[in-house]
Amino acid sequence: MKVLICGAGIAGPTLAYWLDRYGAEAVIVERAPALRTGGYIIDFWGAGFDVADRMRLVPEILRRGYRVREVRVVDRDGRRTSGFPADVFLSAAGGRFTSLPRGALASAIFEALAGRVETVFGDTVERVEPDDDGVRVTFARRAPDRFDLVVGADGLHSHVRALVFGPEPPFERYLGYRVAAFEVAGYRPRDELVYMMYSEVGQQVARFTMRDDRTMFLFIFADPDPHGPADLAGQKACLRARFARSGWECPRILDALDGVSDLYFDRVSQIRMPADVGWTRGRVALLGDAASCISLLGGQGSSLAMVGAYLLAGELARAHWRHAEAFAQYEARFRPFIAGKQRAARRFAGAFAPASRAGLFLRNRLFDLFSLPGIARLSTGRGFTDRIALPDYAPGAPAPSGAAR
Repeated sequence: MKVLICGAGIAGPTLAYWLDRYGAEAVIVERAPALRTGGYIIDFWGAGFDVADRMRLVPEILRRGYRVREVRVVDRDGRRTSGFPADVFLSAAGGRFTSLPRGALASAIFEALAGRVETVFGDTVERVEPDDDGVRVTFARRAPDRFDLVVGADGLHSHVRALVFGPEPPFERYLGYRVAAFEVAGYRPRDELVYMMYSEVGQQVARFTMRDDRTMFLFIFADPDPHGPADLAGQKACLRARFARSGWECPRILDALDGVSDLYFDRVSQIRMPADVGWTRGRVALLGDAASCISLLGGQGSSLAMVGAYLLAGELARAHWRHAEAFAQYEARFRPFIAGKQRAARRFAGAFAPASRAGLFLRNRLFDLFSLPGIARLSTGRGFTDRIALPDYAPGAPAPSGAAR
């Protein structure tokens, strides 16, 4: 069984790891010239943490992560107006929680492959031609090749999805926000292990200090127009226009943006493939954000990408590589769970950039309540419980009776 995986982010290398464990040959192709090691800070917990545990990655992920002490909301003069101890998340997740750069998680997973999986950087798929016996794939640079299966794990704006399922618009649901993130060295001040947030109506800026004297900044702002600038200069100009008159450290942060060449800038969207379309077609499957992005503001995309990869590889192995049977089981197990996560993400998105002063006030008062242990447990406990079964796909393990719980 030879499987082409398009995308070397979180989902793709996780899938390659498990396919390799089960005896398949995986090949990863990635458009970027090298592994992306930067990115915004993510919170990592839930069922993805359990998959990482089965990959024996948890010690390395914790080593690369941060144990945030406090989430602090400040006013335009830098005075604390709200916040809570971040240990509330650690407690709600039963201690299985950390915060780390998305690129650090991707790097840890990729390194776990230990060179056993062929990876091609700086190339992309141009044509996918399935037939009864496999898939002929044409690449931008390397020679055409044949595979038994193709998996699109190439993110929100998946090229594989566009080639096989059609253009993006019918599947994308824009949530009305834009997001941008970048890192710089030497920024001052530093508030170690404190996630600092400054919010105005419809927008927010956050910063977090990292190792090696680096600081990460995250911008979130409401925007009714899903079409934004595609070039770096235009994206910087957009951020300056939006935040130039904001308080707190915004002028200093925008000054730091001037020298940045690596800026993450995108719209906040979900991918919702209708049930009658599905996540698979013939010998092609979609995985992670390409199939079911819950949105960056949903807070668990990387974890869910690992879960989906584990389930897809496991179902293929359990079905003895009968792809139609495995694909059906993969979607039956995972789709209902993802639908719930997407609903929760839509409800939560407005907390980052409330649309009114009243909404901002209520959000801050809710944050204050998180400082009370009893209320914090009631507010967060249910949200940190992933109700999905992770079967044991080891040879000889019994097949579970239910698709999901």
